[in-house]
Amino acid sequence: MPDLDALRARWTHALEGVRPPGGPDPAPYADNLLARWQEPQRRYHSVTHLTAVLDHIDLLEKHADGPDLVRLAAWFHDAVYHPDRSENEERSARLAERALAELGTGPSHTRQVARLVRLTVTHDPAPDDRDGAVLCDADLAVLASPPDAYAAYTAAVREEYAFVPDEAFRAGRAAVLRELLDLPRLFRTPYGQREWEERARHNVGHELGLLDPTAPGGAGA
Repeated sequence: MPDLDALRARWTHALEGVRPPGGPDPAPYADNLLARWQEPQRRYHSVTHLTAVLDHIDLLEKHADGPDLVRLAAWFHDAVYHPDRSENEERSARLAERALAELGTGPSHTRQVARLVRLTVTHDPAPDDRDGAVLCDADLAVLASPPDAYAAYTAAVREEYAFVPDEAFRAGRAAVLRELLDLPRLFRTPYGQREWEERARHNVGHELGLLDPTAPGGAGA
C-alpha cells in the first residue's frame, strides 16, 4: 500500500506550486481524492496507479512546461472511475475544474489541468504539447513493464471488468490495444521513446495476439 501521508504531501506541494499563497486548506481535498482512488471497484486504477503516474512525472518533469500542473492532472485523471461508464474522463475534468477553482487556482491553470485530464481519453497530444506528452507518457508507462508486471496489470484490468463476459471483454480490449498500436508513437517524450517504446509495443502486440489469434503475430497468424 502506498504511503498516504507522502501522497498528501505531494498533492500539497503540487498545488502550492501553481496557486497564490493563502488559499483554502488543501488537506480535505487530498483526503477526498485519496478516498476516490481507493474505491472498491478499482483493481488497476487505484492509489498504486496514481503513485506510479506521479513517480513517472517526476522522472519526466524536465520535458514539461508546467510540471506541477501535470502532477495535478495526474491526481484528477482517474478521480472519477466506474468501469461500466464511458464518461469518466469528462467527469474527472469537471471535478478538477470545481476543486481547483475552490482552492484558488487561477483560471488558466485550472483550464490547463482540465484539458490534460480530457487528453487521457486519446493519449494523443499535439506535437508541441509538452505537458500533454508528459502526462500521457506517465500514464502509459505501465505498457513498458517487465513481463510479470505487465501480466499483473492486465489481470487487474480484467478484474475491473469482471461484469463483462469473456468474449465481449476480449473484443473490447483488443480494440483498445489496436488503437494504441495505431498511434504513430506510444510515447512522446524523448525519454519515453528511448526507454519505453520498443518494450511497450512488444507487450501490447503480445497481449493482442493472445486476445485475437488472427492479429499479426497472434497464435493463429
